[in-house]
Amino acid sequence: MSIEIGVILPTSTSDPEHPILGDVRASARFAEELGLDSIWSTDHLVASAPMLDSTVTLATAAAVTDRIGLGYNVMLLALRPVAWAAKQISTLQYLSGNRLVVGVGTGNPAHGDIGWRAAGVSFEDRGQRTDEALRVLPGLVTGRPTTLADGLAVTLAPGSTMPPIMVGGNSTRARRRAAAYADGWITIQADPEQLTKDIAELQEFVAQRDRAPLSVTVLAVGLSADVSEAAAQVSEYAAQGVSRVITLPTGTDWQRGYEFAAKVRAAL
Repeated sequence: MSIEIGVILPTSTSDPEHPILGDVRASARFAEELGLDSIWSTDHLVASAPMLDSTVTLATAAAVTDRIGLGYNVMLLALRPVAWAAKQISTLQYLSGNRLVVGVGTGNPAHGDIGWRAAGVSFEDRGQRTDEALRVLPGLVTGRPTTLADGLAVTLAPGSTMPPIMVGGNSTRARRRAAAYADGWITIQADPEQLTKDIAELQEFVAQRDRAPLSVTVLAVGLSADVSEAAAQVSEYAAQGVSRVITLPTGTDWQRGYEFAAKVRAAL
């Protein structure tokens, strides 16, 4: 069965009372040794719990691995000047040997707007800023002359190979954004019936733009703790057209979580 299995690096948690801040170097090496397909870092400036910087995290992971894919899940492009974000993405893609996947999102409202205010950017305009950033990102990353929203023409050098772009989010707006700008869509979805409807809507938006179908990545909420049952759930995702599943951390014992993900991968 052709479906990739990835894991989140131990750099954050949704539970502020139990932050997960593990050894990024050790976790990245361990995931690669287990034969997993990808490792992912979350992103925010100020979140509801401690969170490491995503680009520094992925650069650290890239430096101690050779094969495994590296991904933002998801980068908040609108928090940053897009030229700086593009420079970081391009450099990381180059230094990692083209192993990067860039997930892009607009931010979970559960974290509030303090991070956006701290960065000096509008929380309310984050969707529009994300769309504009996605429009110019490929040119900036690859080193082509690019005109920014304010009319400034800029070329970043050196350029790199453009990594795949994945738009994250469960809303129809996110699926429209993915259809317009991305190579794939990332969703958190535990309901197979709803996932089927969402994928159908996504691919309909893509077809309207006369584009090839997008890949789908699922953050596997509610994955069974039993390897056989979890493998069956992942198989169901694959049957729905999902190409990648990312398992979520369930506690500070990331080693056990990674071993479980590897067992599920082996059972497929």
